[in-house]
Amino acid sequence: MAFVSIYFSLGSNLGDREKNIAQALRRMDEAFEGHYQSLSRLIETKPMGFSGGKFLNAVVLYRTFRPEGPAEDAAMEVLRKVKEIERSMGRLDKPEHDASGNRIYHSRIIDIDILFYGNEIIDTEELTIPHKGIAERPFVMVPLLEVARPSLKSAFPEYF
Repeated sequence: MAFVSIYFSLGSNLGDREKNIAQALRRMDEAFEGHYQSLSRLIETKPMGFSGGKFLNAVVLYRTFRPEGPAEDAAMEVLRKVKEIERSMGRLDKPEHDASGNRIYHSRIIDIDILFYGNEIIDTEELTIPHKGIAERPFVMVPLLEVARPSLKSAFPEYF
């Protein structure tokens, strides 16, 4: 049985932010059939690219069963699970882009992004792993550095 390490960023800037993150983690434990391996501390950050309330952010590491077949298919299933968690918690906005193709961001009850899926590099229309812009986002890098294992750092030295 093969396992895979998956790093996620979590963020919330609406409602009880700490409770939102705790609820997302409980739901992720259920979705990935086990408790997370490591969780960073929560950090508070200003929103980037839009105005809104401050975020609480964290990075969490799960080690979970990796199904047989292409890594891209397995990672898409992980994406489906986290998007369902976001929707079940009340996040109903769909990604928006301006005329230049740049993403338009809004406040959100929960945001769960897949940062890394094992040592895989995936680039599809729906999913990019490693997640775009990791190195330029302190709200991701600060907590990621707290939980990143040496194997991740050696696989992706450009981020560390």
